[in-house]
Amino acid sequence: MTHAIEPKPGILQIAPYQGGASHVPGRSEVVKLSSNENPAGPPESAREALKKVAHLLHRYPSTDHAALRRAIAETHGLKAGNIICGAGSDELIHMLCTAYTGPGTEVIHTEHGFAMYRLSALAAGATPVEVAEHERKVDVDRILEAVTFRTRLVFVANPANPTGTMLGSNDIGRLAAELPENVLLVLDGAYAEYVEGYDGGARLVAERENVVMTRTFSKIYALGGLRVGWAYGPPHVIDVLDRVRGPFNLGTPQLVAAEAAVRDRGFVDRSRAENARLRTWLAKALAEIGVMSDTSTANFVLARFDSADEAVACEAYLRADGLLVRLVAGYKLPHCLRITVGDEPSCRRVVHAIARFKGQDG
Repeated sequence: MTHAIEPKPGILQIAPYQGGASHVPGRSEVVKLSSNENPAGPPESAREALKKVAHLLHRYPSTDHAALRRAIAETHGLKAGNIICGAGSDELIHMLCTAYTGPGTEVIHTEHGFAMYRLSALAAGATPVEVAEHERKVDVDRILEAVTFRTRLVFVANPANPTGTMLGSNDIGRLAAELPENVLLVLDGAYAEYVEGYDGGARLVAERENVVMTRTFSKIYALGGLRVGWAYGPPHVIDVLDRVRGPFNLGTPQLVAAEAAVRDRGFVDRSRAENARLRTWLAKALAEIGVMSDTSTANFVLARFDSADEAVACEAYLRADGLLVRLVAGYKLPHCLRITVGDEPSCRRVVHAIARFKGQDG
């Protein structure tokens, strides 16, 4: 059916984003390993900060996010003036597409890249251009070959979701150096904190005018329910984004909880260490029952099965047992399941269940 009132081109190509499942009909309790959430839950420092502002909910929040930007800058050794905050990194991705693309322009993303790159490009009226990866890893040469005079943005998640693979700093630096000057490289560092000593690309941002980094509080900081993200970029990019940002895009609870969380370095260190320990165990235990995965640098493992049918059957088997993992056929990985690194009992339970599914329960 056609209507006299029509959206701009690209909008109707967008299928609403589907998050990881949270419920199983008929079961009151489930183990959720489908959304890459920190099993530790939010830091106590953030919970206490929320309690202290409950009486201020009738007041409008800060419009400049100065206290949070200062806390981020002090924690990561950055310039507060080069930071902008948003409702999760999703809003920042959307803002970048809104500000720098439109009809007649192109946005490059990779074969297994985060779905929001394509969706935000379409929403802006731009053409998303998908570039093949090599064995589930971003290929710099293929990205460079795909660049045309229409290209405006290149999105690269590092570490990547849902593959968990990662490019080294030399590869990322080469990509930034060989892109045309009018093309902005966006480094999505949603999982950067899970890599010991990795700055998410901040040093490269400081050195160049064509690189911006996005980060989130939804993963290692365990504040997914509050939706807080931030970006670090050269002043000319931050100035542009600030012009398209809504003045009250973050509420007071979001701002104070994120500020407390980013200053809680002990929580981050403990979460990183526990994730690394259990991620190693999970990957090894799965390999022992014939389910392989690439070396992950994030808080999940991409488990590879022999076929798409086997992956679908395994997901259904796990779901029936109250274990929720993520089908990733939408990311062109139909034979894989993405399994979040949960707490130790959850990791052990999912491995035992997959072993039973494969007839290897002893």
